[in-house]
Amino acid sequence: MAIHVVLNQKGGVGKSTISVNLAAVTADVLNRDDDPDATSPVLALSVDPQGSAVWWASRMNDLPFHIAQAHDDLAGLAALKELPGIQHVYVDTPGWIDLDGDGSGSDPLGRGPAADVLRTVLDMADQVIVPIETEPLSFDPTARTITKVIEPRGLRYIVVINNWDPRDGTYDLNQTKDFVKANGWPLANTVIRHYKLHARASADGQVVTEYPLNRVALQAREDFYKFALELNVAAVR
Repeated sequence: MAIHVVLNQKGGVGKSTISVNLAAVTADVLNRDDDPDATSPVLALSVDPQGSAVWWASRMNDLPFHIAQAHDDLAGLAALKELPGIQHVYVDTPGWIDLDGDGSGSDPLGRGPAADVLRTVLDMADQVIVPIETEPLSFDPTARTITKVIEPRGLRYIVVINNWDPRDGTYDLNQTKDFVKANGWPLANTVIRHYKLHARASADGQVVTEYPLNRVALQAREDFYKFALELNVAAVR
């Protein structure tokens, strides 16, 4: 089983969208549609008390992967790797981590149930996915997430640029790439572009594999297939 934790201190950088859509494209490849008794080997797991991923899934008629809410289930999380038949887990985390900013050396995740849940999933993580948007306001939270939470734990991670709108030109995109590279962080080759389809998907009860078959939808879908492939290729290097 591979556990992928999608993490960033900053809210609104697309953690739920990435978690759900990576689960969807992975399930699209691994599900055995020729066997009516087979269940999906993919789980999208939300530890965000807001439950955005679960609300999204509840609006879908035929969910192609498993979904679970576990922000208040430490015992269940501790047994996550024992789930039968699951090959990939994508964990959607809260939009804000109560990072310690006083330099006291205490655990930067803070205290309380939400912090305990984050520690539990990070202790089991095979890979951490760190979304960053092409906005300077996301730079510092991303840096704190990596330097105070991920790197001290020795976790394998990758930064992915999310929600870039090609209509804005490449200046902000290149600035974001330069920021990541200057810090020596691993950066995904895939850039997840901004599409209105992504913004509407949760309300419409759709994931990328269910978008209409037109040019824009196929481009939007392509980003997640490419990123899922990149993650799995990197995992076997």
